[in-house]
Amino acid sequence: MNPYVITILLSSLGLGTTLTFASSHWLLAWMGLEINTLAIIPLMTQQHHPRAVEAATKYFLIQATAAAMILFAATTNAWLVGEWSINDMSHPIASSMTIAALALKVGLAPVHFWLPEVLQGLDLLTGLVLSTWQKLAPLALIIQVAPTVSPLMLTLLGLLSTLLGGWGGLNQTQIRKILAYSSIAHMGWMIIVSQYAPHLTVLALAMYVFMTSAAFLSFKMVAATNIATIATMWSKTPILVSTMALALLSLGGLPPLTGFMAKWLILQEMAKQQLPLTATIMALAALLSLYFYLRLCYAMALTISPSTTNATAPWRTRTTQSMVALALFTVVTLGLLPITPAIVALVI
Repeated sequence: MNPYVITILLSSLGLGTTLTFASSHWLLAWMGLEINTLAIIPLMTQQHHPRAVEAATKYFLIQATAAAMILFAATTNAWLVGEWSINDMSHPIASSMTIAALALKVGLAPVHFWLPEVLQGLDLLTGLVLSTWQKLAPLALIIQVAPTVSPLMLTLLGLLSTLLGGWGGLNQTQIRKILAYSSIAHMGWMIIVSQYAPHLTVLALAMYVFMTSAAFLSFKMVAATNIATIATMWSKTPILVSTMALALLSLGGLPPLTGFMAKWLILQEMAKQQLPLTATIMALAALLSLYFYLRLCYAMALTISPSTTNATAPWRTRTTQSMVALALFTVVTLGLLPITPAIVALVI
């Protein structure tokens, strides 16, 4: 694709998200979400592959449906309450409809079925944008609307997302589908705490973006898209395999890695809110996700394909990809847990 076109599309992605962040009026927020959707579709179809076109079509239909629901909810609120402001979404019908639309936009369960199929049809870099940047604007709106929504609805969305995100990834062999279910599970953790401690939602989102970026960039470095491919990595790139396995365990939330921080603080907040049963279910659901991360680690680091050699073959050329972003995200993914108190002090 022409570099000028890519620059325009990436600028539009940034503009759409910024517009939604900065808006206090529902029409402006809706406009930002639409710019975001329209800017990523050409990036999805740049491969000229039937799967990419199918993924882009599904994505467009889902996002258009969610945008129409948001506009309808905002109009309903203006009709019932007389306010277009985001912070005045006070009518329960309008606020519930808005949360349902935003849940469809980010792929929360039970309206998550489109996300694994769309992500599977994309290349790893566009999948990274879809899994991270495209979540920012809808989550900003969810945080603003959450105080006016029924706590039961948000809790059910969070629990269903963590359970189905963990459950759905168990039987997958495609890495992009596994990362899609990982995204659904992480979104569940963010949504369930948004009503009690929005700053923890922001912290969990930041940690999720760092960890997912490290995972996607690692898989892109070796062009791996399924478990069979990563089984041959140990003899080619042992150092990358070591850091990638740790990044995946961080996504699973194992201490002493960065991923444990957000889960620890969210469970602590749930306990403070006198919700021990909810916290227990969330912690147990995290074990489901941890299983498929361990499965990836096992395939990468503990198995050697019978057709590979341990010697470095002369025809394996060195990669020309930049490793600066991967190195940065990997360091953040592995080493931030010791400074948790400082990060909490900054966020709060």
